[in-house]
Amino acid sequence: MAFHSGFVCILGRPNAGKSTLLNALVGEKLAIISPKPQTTRNRIQGIIHLPKLGKRSGAQIVLVDTPGVHKPDSSLGRKMMVEVREALEACDLILLILDVTKKLAREDQFALQMAQQTMTPVFLLLNKIDLLKDKRSLLPLIAGYQSLHDFKEVIPLSALKKDGLDLLLEKVVSALPVGPAYFPEDQLTDQPARFMAAEIIREKVLLDTKEEVPHATTVVVDQFEEGPKLTRIAATIYCERDGQKAILVGKGGQMLKKIGTAARHNIERLLNSKVFLELYVKVQPGWRDSRAFVDELDWRRQLANLAVSPPPED
Repeated sequence: MAFHSGFVCILGRPNAGKSTLLNALVGEKLAIISPKPQTTRNRIQGIIHLPKLGKRSGAQIVLVDTPGVHKPDSSLGRKMMVEVREALEACDLILLILDVTKKLAREDQFALQMAQQTMTPVFLLLNKIDLLKDKRSLLPLIAGYQSLHDFKEVIPLSALKKDGLDLLLEKVVSALPVGPAYFPEDQLTDQPARFMAAEIIREKVLLDTKEEVPHATTVVVDQFEEGPKLTRIAATIYCERDGQKAILVGKGGQMLKKIGTAARHNIERLLNSKVFLELYVKVQPGWRDSRAFVDELDWRRQLANLAVSPPPED
């Protein structure tokens, strides 16, 4: 029986449930989650390994979580939309995810248009059905959405409750081409550990701060040294104004300590190692509008820079 493999792009507006779906399907927390829009800023790959089972062939699904589709108003926003377009160009199947608790918005229509322009098969995923009081309302919703595009499949599900995911996986495998495995069986993501650590820290900032602070912050790992018993990490939280820095640090440093403690516990679980974490806060005015600064945030570029950096002097 032939082995199936391919790249599957998860597409949708902010807070539709893309990252929740990725984590649920892979079975590990690979993408950070928060109620704040535009939490995901980079393409994140999650790899699903499905062994041959009964009549089902073996398969490898490479899920690609993308930033929420939106109209960009900054260099950061434009970079996020580039991430979406690059993911769409290289995928075999698109999962367009909609929140059934919300009316069809302009961002949803924009996401659909992006999918239609690729000529790639599209599954429509109607997410958050667990929040519907009357499940009978799904039928007219499905009929309405089917009039918008010739979707290959329409699947109601709840990523949070993991309802409908088995059916989704079955349908995805059948839609993928016959091909080889792209990643070894023990690999779940393409992300390096230092990037995941930075994202965990940013998640805690998103969860613990309000108003403009979450959107005005980013995290860069400056030092990542793995030892046999202890991993040493130093990271900088960048913000845009002195007032935001004051909030991030908090009275007597309490907010920064809270963020650091929560992040350290999560990073220790990720690495299965004790972690010594140092956090700093720096003001970088207008960094979201600086193309050069935003480009340097790309973890692929950071890894390339690390590879060409000279070794430390003895």
